[in-house]
Amino acid sequence: PFTGTGTFITRLLQSGLIAPQELDYKYRHEIHANEIVLLAYYIAAINVEAVYHDLTKDIKTGEHTDYRPFKGICLTDTFQMYEQERDMVADLLPDNSERRTRQKELDIQVIMGNPPYSAGQRSANDNAANLAYPELDERIRQTYAAHSKATNKNALYDSYIRAIRWATERIMAKGKDRGVVAYVSNAGWIDGNAMAGLRKCLAEEYSSLYIFHLRGNARTSGEQRRKEKGNVFGEGTRTPIAISVLVRNPEAKDFGQIHFHDIGDYLSRDDKLKTIKALTSVQGIAAKQAWQMITPDENHDWLNQTDKTFSQYWVLGDKKDKAARTIFESYSRGVATARDAWCYNRSKEKLEKNMSRMIWFLNSEVDRLAGQTDKQIKQDAVRDDTRISWSDGLFNCVKRAISPSLEDGIIANSSYRPFEKSWLFYSKRFNERTYQMPRIFPTADAENLVIQVTGAGTRNFSVLMSDSIPCLDNIEKGQCFPLYLYEKAQEGAGLFASANVGYRRTDGVTDEALDHFQAAYPGETISKQDLFYYVFGLLHSPDYRARFKNNLAKGLPRIPPVASAQDFWAFVEAGRKLGDLHVNFEQVEPFPVTFKEGARETWVYKDAARFFRVEKMKQPGTAKTKDRTQVIYNSNITITNIPLEAYDYVVNGKPALDWVMERQCIKTDKASGIVNDANDYAIETMKDPAYPLDLFLRIITVAMQSMTIVKALPKLSLKK
Repeated sequence: PFTGTGTFITRLLQSGLIAPQELDYKYRHEIHANEIVLLAYYIAAINVEAVYHDLTKDIKTGEHTDYRPFKGICLTDTFQMYEQERDMVADLLPDNSERRTRQKELDIQVIMGNPPYSAGQRSANDNAANLAYPELDERIRQTYAAHSKATNKNALYDSYIRAIRWATERIMAKGKDRGVVAYVSNAGWIDGNAMAGLRKCLAEEYSSLYIFHLRGNARTSGEQRRKEKGNVFGEGTRTPIAISVLVRNPEAKDFGQIHFHDIGDYLSRDDKLKTIKALTSVQGIAAKQAWQMITPDENHDWLNQTDKTFSQYWVLGDKKDKAARTIFESYSRGVATARDAWCYNRSKEKLEKNMSRMIWFLNSEVDRLAGQTDKQIKQDAVRDDTRISWSDGLFNCVKRAISPSLEDGIIANSSYRPFEKSWLFYSKRFNERTYQMPRIFPTADAENLVIQVTGAGTRNFSVLMSDSIPCLDNIEKGQCFPLYLYEKAQEGAGLFASANVGYRRTDGVTDEALDHFQAAYPGETISKQDLFYYVFGLLHSPDYRARFKNNLAKGLPRIPPVASAQDFWAFVEAGRKLGDLHVNFEQVEPFPVTFKEGARETWVYKDAARFFRVEKMKQPGTAKTKDRTQVIYNSNITITNIPLEAYDYVVNGKPALDWVMERQCIKTDKASGIVNDANDYAIETMKDPAYPLDLFLRIITVAMQSMTIVKALPKLSLKK
C-alpha cells in the first residue's frame, strides 16, 4: 500500500517464493502497489517491470520475453481511495482510476510494506497537519481509541497506526475475512501507554501475531540508550523498529496467540542486520525456540507488566474518578506555550520586545483578516516564523476580532528545564495551555512549591521540586502537585501576604490523605507539609522506583505508607533536604573544583562580562573519548577534577550536569531568529557575569549531596 520505489515488490519477485510457472499470472493479476509521490511511483513501476523482465525468459530459447508493463501499480493515496470513489486525478488519468476501482473490488489477503509514520506537524506555522480520513479515523475511534485509557490519544492517528487499522479493515472487507498483514514499522505501539487499546484489538482480531522487536530507540538515554544501540535504518530514524506478521484465520481455535522475539541488547546496526539475515523467517526463529509467548495483562500490556499491588495505594491525583483516594486536591501540567522561543527568554527586556513585536503583527492580521471564516483565516494568514508563531489560540483571536496587548500577560520567573531559571510571558492568551497553573501560581510572586513528576507514557521516571512556574517539559510531560492552591478571594474574605493580595490560599494536600497517614502511625503528629515532603522523599527511593517501574510508566505515582514511623520520618527528612537543594540550587556552595588556569583568585581580567561569557560548554575529546572530569567553559576557563559520581544524579533523562552544560549557552531559534542568551540572565537578573560558571559548580554540589541523601534512604518496607 505504500510502495515507495517498489523495493518490497521487486524483492518478492526475486525471492523465489513465487513458482516460475505462476509468476506471469501473479504479475498481471495478483500483485498490487500504491504510491502517491509521483517520482517514487514512476521509479517503482520501472523497478518492478525491469526485475520481472529480467526473470522471465523463454524456456526453449533462453531469450527474454516481451517487455510487459506493470498494471498493478496505482498513483493514489491508499487511505484516501477508500474514503471516496474518485480522486483528484481521476479525469486526468482515467487508466489509473480504472486500476484503483479494480483493486478495490479484489479480495486482497496479503498486505506488506513499510508504512510511513508521522504524528502531525510541529507547529501551526508549518501548515502541514496530517490529512484527515474521516471513515478510517472513525474506525480508530471505535476500536483503538475506545479501549485506550490514555488522556492524549493523538499518537493513535499516526500514519503507521492508521496503516494497521486500514490493513485490518481491508483483509476483512470481502467476506472471506482472512489474511496476513506484514509490516516493518515504528515499534512504539508494542509498549506505548496510549497504544493499549491497539494491542487489545490486535489480540482480538488476529489469531497469531509474530512480533520481532529490533529496538534502536534513540529517544532514550543512559544505559537504556546503550542497550537500544543501532537502528536497522541507520541514522535515518530515531524510533524503535519492529517486524510484525499478523495472521487472521477465522477457523483458528484460539485467537491472540502472541509470539514475541527481542533481538537483544547492545547490538549495532550491522549486528542486527546479520541476525535478521541468519534467522531468515518466522520459522527460523521457531527453529531456535526463540519465540516468547506473551499473555497480556488486564491493562493489555504485553511487556513491562505492572505490579498489581500498586492499585491499592493512594494516588497523587485523579481528575476522572471523583471517588478516588488522592493525596492532592488538584494538580496541573506545566505551562505549554506552543511558542517557547517567543514566550521565554533569559532577558526580561528582550522578552518584552519579542512579545510586543508579535502582538503588533497579530493585531495587523486581526484587522486584515476581519470577517473571514475560520478556514479562510488559516488559509490566508501570513505564516512568517520571524513575525509570529501561530496556534489555535491565536487563530481564535483573529476569528473573534480580539486585539490583544502586553497587558494580557505578566513576566514571571519560570523553571524552564532542570536547574534552569528563565523569564516567561505568562498569559492565558499567549500560552496555548496554562491548565490549572493559575490556581498554583496565580501571580508572578505567589509563594508555592510543586512536586513535578513525569507523566504517563514516559520511559524514565523523574521528579523535581520547584518554587516557580514550571514549563511542561521541565520534567517530561510533567504533572505538578502543589503544596498550596489559590482561589480568588471574595469580598470581605481575609487576605494574607501582600504579595498575594486578592487570593485565598488553601492546602494542596487533602484532609483525607492526612487522616490516612496519621492513622498509619498512631501517636505521631503529622502535618500536611510533612506528608508533602514524605511524598517527595519516597519518589526518590531506588527501591520504590525499581519495584513499581512499570506502574510509573503507565500512570501517576501511588503512595504507600512505609512499615514504620521511623522510616516515615526518614523519608520526610530526606524529602526536605532534597527539596531544599532543588529549590535553592542557586544558593548552595559551589563545589571545590580546580581550574586548568590555576587558582581563581589569581585570574586577571578587565572586563568580567567578556571574561566569563559562556557560549557553549563542552567536554574535551571525541564522542567516544570524552573526558567527563573536565569541562571547557570558554576559551579562558577549563574546569578540572569534576567527580564522576556527580554524573550519577540523573533528572529528566540525563545527568543534572548535562542539563547545565546544554542550557547555559547562547542559542538562536532557527525558525524565528530569536536569540536566547544565558549571559543575559547572569548579568541582568543575577548581577553576576560568572553565574553560569558558578551554577555548574553548584549543581555538582547538588548532585553529590542528592546522591548521598538517596543512598541513605531506608530500604523500602511497606505496611501490610
